[in-house]
Amino acid sequence: MCTRVVWPDANGTVIVGRNMDFHMDLLTNLWKMPRGIKRTDGVNGDLTWTSQYGSVIATAFDLIATDGMNEEGFAGHVLWLAESDYGKPQDTDVQLSQAVWLQYYLDNFATVAEAVEWTNRTGVQVAQLFDPTGHLVPTLHLALNDATGDSAIIEYIGGKPKVYHSREYTVMTNSPTYDKQLELVKEISGLGGTKPLPGSTLASDRFARASYYVKHQVQPKTQLQAMAAMFSIIRNAAQPFRTPEPGKPDASQTIWQVVADMTNKRYAFESTTRPNIVWVDFEKMSFAEGTEVLKLDLIGKLALEGGLAGDVSHKFHSPGELGLGFSQVGLEALEFVAKKQDEFAEISKAVKAVKALGHGK
Repeated sequence: MCTRVVWPDANGTVIVGRNMDFHMDLLTNLWKMPRGIKRTDGVNGDLTWTSQYGSVIATAFDLIATDGMNEEGFAGHVLWLAESDYGKPQDTDVQLSQAVWLQYYLDNFATVAEAVEWTNRTGVQVAQLFDPTGHLVPTLHLALNDATGDSAIIEYIGGKPKVYHSREYTVMTNSPTYDKQLELVKEISGLGGTKPLPGSTLASDRFARASYYVKHQVQPKTQLQAMAAMFSIIRNAAQPFRTPEPGKPDASQTIWQVVADMTNKRYAFESTTRPNIVWVDFEKMSFAEGTEVLKLDLIGKLALEGGLAGDVSHKFHSPGELGLGFSQVGLEALEFVAKKQDEFAEISKAVKAVKALGHGK
């Protein structure tokens, strides 16, 4: 479910790209989040904060930040990792709901080093969302990168955060875990080994292609060339439309792509189902405390004819109290269901037992 690539030395700029791969439309819109927003952890309310930095985020269903960059050029990207094991957090643990996991980092950190220090110091636990309808429960890992070119990957294995922190960690895809990806890619020609560059949609193959092409890039002369080169890399790691593979959301088509210049603070978005590319220049937006939360409607406005295209920095609009209210209610509902997952699991178990008894008759 996705590929993330950092180009830390694009002729003096740091460029990041990511594909969002999923089996269904996430109804993604862009949102501008100002400084000064008060938030809670979405678990038990023990962790509260006020956003220090404004950000632009790409959401899923207008509820959860799946990708984004803040005004310091610090960016984060949520990707699928089937091996994720968040364990069972204790009440005394510092916790974040998956729903606000990325947003916490965007709100509070300007650099990867700051984010890594806090993660290691607190041992923050992630409270997993839960879907009582029987759909897949999200198992995610988080990539972070900043305007210095620094990079980190955070995975949860055995209930604890495992942090991979290095400027050299430029690529992240999905399974297997990051330590195994680093070993597999050494087998590829041009990356230390002798095997030919693979071409399948497997996460390990996408990891190899993205690693190869970002390593062998020609230095760009302009920002346009740098961003175009990154689009070419992530398109090469994209997944075509096809029949979804059951139980494998990471084996799904690419539905949108983002390329961001973390040095010059430009965030570009491209849908694979709508032909127009749009971008936001942070210098043209105000993230000051007290300014409104604003939304860019990509679902209704990113159309083939007469739709949004190009610079959309001034085309964000207030969602209104009703829109914000719906989003908040939806987020609270997700978090409530997550808290009740043990109870839902017992109900599901009981229902299955009743069905089995009926079939026995």
